[in-house]
Amino acid sequence: QVQLVESGGGLVQVGGSLRLSCAASGRTDSMNVMSWFRQAPGKERAFVASITWRGGNKYYADSVKGRFTISRDNAKNTVYLQMSSLKPGDTAVYYCGANPARHLPPTESDVPYWGKGTQVTVSS
Repeated sequence: QVQLVESGGGLVQVGGSLRLSCAASGRTDSMNVMSWFRQAPGKERAFVASITWRGGNKYYADSVKGRFTISRDNAKNTVYLQMSSLKPGDTAVYYCGANPARHLPPTESDVPYWGKGTQVTVSS
């Protein structure tokens, strides 16, 4: 089993910044890709960004390119999402996911392990 715990969410004003963290534990050896998804009220969960553990290869959704940066600290088994120039449309619950598939980007169905999510609210 793999456990994922997100943290760092909160309330931020338009144009502000926030950094999310995802701490992974358990049997993570077979998990090749770590991802961030988000789900706004009344909408389906959508892909945000992914990174591979070994090579650090990254992939971003078009909606966040140039504003969000995904990174990882292998020693800490932690993935980060640095969010800048935040917009009201970024308001959502942000979920961390882990999956063994190596292709980028993953779909929601590719991800067998999820965190409980952390709320990000961008005030206007």
